[in-house]
Amino acid sequence: MSRAFTAKIITANDLLAGDVIYLTADDQWSRHHAEAELIEDEAHAQLRLLDAARAKSAVGAYLADARKGQNGPEPVHFREAFRMRGPSNYAHGKQVEPDHV
Repeated sequence: MSRAFTAKIITANDLLAGDVIYLTADDQWSRHHAEAELIEDEAHAQLRLLDAARAKSAVGAYLADARKGQNGPEPVHFREAFRMRGPSNYAHGKQVEPDHV
């Protein structure tokens, strides 16, 4: 018996800045996890991933498990929660800017 499909978002890294980015429903890239399109259909998720792979400003696009939250999609796994917080070494540069989070 196959497993039920878990809702997904599409995430990647910005080609120039290296930031974690998320694909929105209107085909834009956002640095905010809550703005990502929550995809609840497996076939649609695969098609959206193909679209994301063609983006010239993003690299390493992949599907990440997510769930509905009060303010948009929320990460399911630790890895994605960690990635959405940014680099973990220490606060410097864009990490100290409140708009980055």
